[in-house]
Amino acid sequence: MSNTIDTKRTRAAAHRGDSSKYLENTLPAIASAIDAGADLVEVDVRVTKDGQVILLHDASLLRIWSLDADVADVDYDRIRQLGAGEERIPLLSEALELFRDSRSTVLIDMDEPGPAKATAAVVRESGIEVAWCGNLDGMRIIRALDKDARIWLPWSKRTAPPEELLAELGPEFVNSEHVVLSKGMVEQIHAAGAKVACWTVDNLETMRWALGLGVDSITSNQLDLLQSAIAEDPQAWTSAQAPRGLAGDEVLESRKVAMELAEWAVGYMRDADRGLVSTKAHPADLVTEVDVAVERHVREVIGARLPGHTVVGEEMGGVALPGAPCWYLDPVDGTTNYVNQIPWTAFSLALAVDRKPAVAVVADPWRGEIFEGWAGHGAWLNGKPLSLASAGSSTAALAGTVVATELAGHLPWPGMLELLAELGERHSIMRIMGSATMTVVGVAAGRGAGAIIGSFSPIDHLAATLIVQEAGGVVLNSEGEMDTFPEQGGVLAARPEYAAELYELWSQAHADAGD
Repeated sequence: MSNTIDTKRTRAAAHRGDSSKYLENTLPAIASAIDAGADLVEVDVRVTKDGQVILLHDASLLRIWSLDADVADVDYDRIRQLGAGEERIPLLSEALELFRDSRSTVLIDMDEPGPAKATAAVVRESGIEVAWCGNLDGMRIIRALDKDARIWLPWSKRTAPPEELLAELGPEFVNSEHVVLSKGMVEQIHAAGAKVACWTVDNLETMRWALGLGVDSITSNQLDLLQSAIAEDPQAWTSAQAPRGLAGDEVLESRKVAMELAEWAVGYMRDADRGLVSTKAHPADLVTEVDVAVERHVREVIGARLPGHTVVGEEMGGVALPGAPCWYLDPVDGTTNYVNQIPWTAFSLALAVDRKPAVAVVADPWRGEIFEGWAGHGAWLNGKPLSLASAGSSTAALAGTVVATELAGHLPWPGMLELLAELGERHSIMRIMGSATMTVVGVAAGRGAGAIIGSFSPIDHLAATLIVQEAGGVVLNSEGEMDTFPEQGGVLAARPEYAAELYELWSQAHADAGD
């Protein structure tokens, strides 16, 4: 039987079945979604060691089923014993039978191409009409196997897919994580002849926002709430606020792009001719042809690889737009050092949305070091994890340590000389090296007790502060609050055992300077 749904309204897709009421990807979850009138029921497929196609999202059986093994390494006879009662891992063939004579359509998702052929064979044998989503190469395999397959094209960029990709796959839907969508993007996709689907939307405000954009399908773990939102008067959708953030695939691509640019910058800056040197705000504010060339290259790459992202750079400026991903770039931090052939400069690049940093890289071209930070996931130096958690005891005296800072342009910042004196009283040495990025990011590698910057700038400091935080360091604003992106004032980055004393000295220095 061919499933039919109302094509004049937004479809409700139940994510892994009615997963707010039953265990995901089980027969009870699927049956409940069908009974509730879901237009689509999304399920995930994996292939067992002995070639059986089952419903499971993760490659591992650990999260849901408490067996520490990968599906690909276990036969189905063992897998079918997991769980209790009806809450077990079903075969795809069993799940498909629930859709026979149903008005709901099963949407089969795969996050890798491996299951495509085996899954298509099970579907073909069942005679049940399905739709397909997930891995792009997997969708290509499905299209090659079935010219009439209902394909949902996976898409994680903030602009519509190119015409050649749409022509290649002929998708019914373009399926995107909801945060990348915009009214213009939805209109572009519709104009190209495809529908728009988004995932995974679980709160009412975001559902209303997506409905207001005119999307054709929404996938959610909260089926009842989604159906209620779809049934509302469309006037309820008009004032909904857009969600802010980055899509998962967008973050991964951003990390990849940032690392590639950092690696490129290391090679380019070491070998390039500095060219003409000019000044900007004052005679000590220098800029070289390399500064401009690096920034131009970064902008070109980000524009091509990450459409919809903006750049705010040291040399060419820019504006961060509300809700839009923004890269903060200093192509050569420490240009005065660079001009004077002092090998202490850095390439600094950080991605944030609405002052919330996500990805950062700092490259030291002279030592071949690349620092990376990923919000919530950690920090690395040349691929090796950084951790300050075990660098020392909970508190330590500053005697014998180095505390780094930088001038405010070419002059001391208010309180800097007072801080120098206070550190000296504690037998701690202040260092001014000439690159604020290097000064701060070094803390992530345990270099010195900490760093204090008189006036925070995301162009110069954001990449470094995120990396320090992700390495387990303490990053404070002028008010003593944890803050990698201060709106005003300075910033302190320190190893945990020195943070309290350093902040006390910094605050006192400010107070003394104001007297």
